[in-house]
Amino acid sequence: MRGQRVPQSRSENVVPASSRPHSANPNRASAAQPAGAGRAREVAFVRRVHRLRVLGLALGALCVASVLWLQGSEWPWWVLLACNSVVWPQVSRRLAEQSESPRAAEERNLMVDSALGGMWIAVIQFNLLPSVLLLTMLAVDKISAGGPRLLWRTLPWLLATCAFMSAMLQFPVALHTPMPVLLACVPLLVAYPLSICSVSWELASRVVYQNRRLDEVGRTDELTGLANRRHGLAVAEAELLRARGTGHAVALILLDIDRFKRINDLHGHHAGDDVLRGVAQALRSSRSGSDTPVRYGGDEFILILPETDLDGAQETAARIQTQIEALTFERVPDLRCAVSVGVAQVSSRADDVEAWIQRADLALYVAKANGRGRLVSPVESQGPAMAA
Repeated sequence: MRGQRVPQSRSENVVPASSRPHSANPNRASAAQPAGAGRAREVAFVRRVHRLRVLGLALGALCVASVLWLQGSEWPWWVLLACNSVVWPQVSRRLAEQSESPRAAEERNLMVDSALGGMWIAVIQFNLLPSVLLLTMLAVDKISAGGPRLLWRTLPWLLATCAFMSAMLQFPVALHTPMPVLLACVPLLVAYPLSICSVSWELASRVVYQNRRLDEVGRTDELTGLANRRHGLAVAEAELLRARGTGHAVALILLDIDRFKRINDLHGHHAGDDVLRGVAQALRSSRSGSDTPVRYGGDEFILILPETDLDGAQETAARIQTQIEALTFERVPDLRCAVSVGVAQVSSRADDVEAWIQRADLALYVAKANGRGRLVSPVESQGPAMAA
């Protein structure tokens, strides 16, 4: 623990600090989502389906070809199979990517896939293993692309073309699957499910990464990279509860950049942003591993110091002040900044986080009143300066 433990006082209630205006550096330019972001996602969906279509139709064509070969089929069927397995994947991708709504166009392509699949099931005379494989893989395709809804939308197309082609061929049925056909079905049986799993894993990994990023964004101030106010208050609450449970000291430093509005007015908001980032960097470099620096709001920052008493917090605050006063800024070389600091240790008076921060805020108010660039603790804030 840094410094010496200070006995917790159980005296008077906290005196709330009077409200005062806080200067703020507004977020002027939020990152706008690109106009084509929605279309880009749909095109990515088209390309993902295209990868699976190329593989699935190639392996499915092998199954169908093995049956056509045993049946001694005429050359038009072989040409149709080649067009379905080689030409159609490229045509379908081009149609979808050039459409105003790529996802809707791709769903129409998936309906065509089902219709063609139904046709081939009839052509191979319902040969058991390849027919079951084709039906299963077409169903997996639809569920992975659009869920059960898409499956039920495409199923009538499959059944209709299957029934029509079977009627055209006079309803031939040959369920037996000889060994050559069985062997030709093995690649589809093995490779295609693995490909589906691979794509699903990629999507799941992307979702995990995006959720992690969303969580990080929700906890981080965009400009400074420090914890934002919401996350900072949650950390303060956790440290307050831990201090009550263990009896260990925990302190809080609240600092405010002196004359920050004047910096913005004289040098512009870009220079103000540089100052905020510089102060954030000073907080990061002055903390220990368990400390949490927070952008509390505008030009105010907090540093939460577990296992630290008032003396230790004052030493840290003085070190931070020295680092901030030594900051230089490339955009405005002659610009210098200082901070006023209030320090408060958790005590029995601090019933909650708000009261704890109010004590530091009261000390900060006194530091401002005493000429800025000062460091004040709650003990000092009860003195003559308060009367002023």
